[in-house]
Amino acid sequence: MIAGCAGQTGLANVKTITITNVSYDPTREFFQEYNRIFESYYWNTYKTRIKVIQSHGGSGGQARSVIEGAKADVVTLALAHDIAMIEKSGLIDSGWIKEFEGNSSPYTSAIVFLVRKGNEKKIKDWSDLVKPGVEIITPDPKSSGGACWNFLAAWQYAKVTYHGDEKKMKSFAADLYRNVSVMDSGARAATTTFVENGQGDVLIAWENEAINTVKEYPDQYEIITPGVSILAEPGVAVVDENAHRDGVERVSEEYLKYLYSDKAQRLIGEYGYRPLNKKILSEFSGKFDLNVNLCTIDDFGGWDTAYETFFEDGGIFDEIYSN
Repeated sequence: MIAGCAGQTGLANVKTITITNVSYDPTREFFQEYNRIFESYYWNTYKTRIKVIQSHGGSGGQARSVIEGAKADVVTLALAHDIAMIEKSGLIDSGWIKEFEGNSSPYTSAIVFLVRKGNEKKIKDWSDLVKPGVEIITPDPKSSGGACWNFLAAWQYAKVTYHGDEKKMKSFAADLYRNVSVMDSGARAATTTFVENGQGDVLIAWENEAINTVKEYPDQYEIITPGVSILAEPGVAVVDENAHRDGVERVSEEYLKYLYSDKAQRLIGEYGYRPLNKKILSEFSGKFDLNVNLCTIDDFGGWDTAYETFFEDGGIFDEIYSN
């Protein structure tokens, strides 16, 4: 580790390069550890000290903060649409989604339910969430990328269940959100509401958030994997305009590229995300339900179409939530 190099001759004269990673809520613990191994890797490879500053919040809010001038050399956000918003502002070069493997998504996740041990309300699938007396915790799709994935997973369940009957699908979604007792601005805030504040019967959550909560509180919570979910694909990109201005393009590119290394991919699995590397993913087969029926964003026409249809002002989310 870099900290262990402090006694080396001449280290005091070695320049430290600082980059800022603007990310979404649930990644903070993963990136704390990833930053340490990346800083060590970069020192061992280039004899250059790196310091990574982290910023976390609801993905949509984080994207807007970058557009409005918040410092960011790289972004690691919950969905490609949030990065596309920054691209449209001119801060990220076009074609970013093809810069790294897997459409610049080095890890994936799924949407699951977190319930209290014993599952008093007998929640097993999406249909149980619309029953009277069930209190749901889920964040706000207007500010949270995870909340957008949550909504689309529920919509896909309704689509399968009601054979594409949009009237019935909207009715189901309205019933579901009628049972939402707290709608926080981000996924981590929603976890805090459910776990630390003790509110709600079920948290609609990132799989990694649920896994890490059960790991921390093994006797208090359990994970329910619904019959239909969605493959959530967070995205990463260099904020080209800022990285160029700061003179850190090379470091920023290396920072994201190293996420695909075997060491980082295993760390991804350890923190409850699904590694992109299929061989390494198989090493964590006991941690994830790899047989669940996962739709993808392509089933909704891609993020541009999905966001316009569901989450823009006046879209389906506004329509069902107002009802």
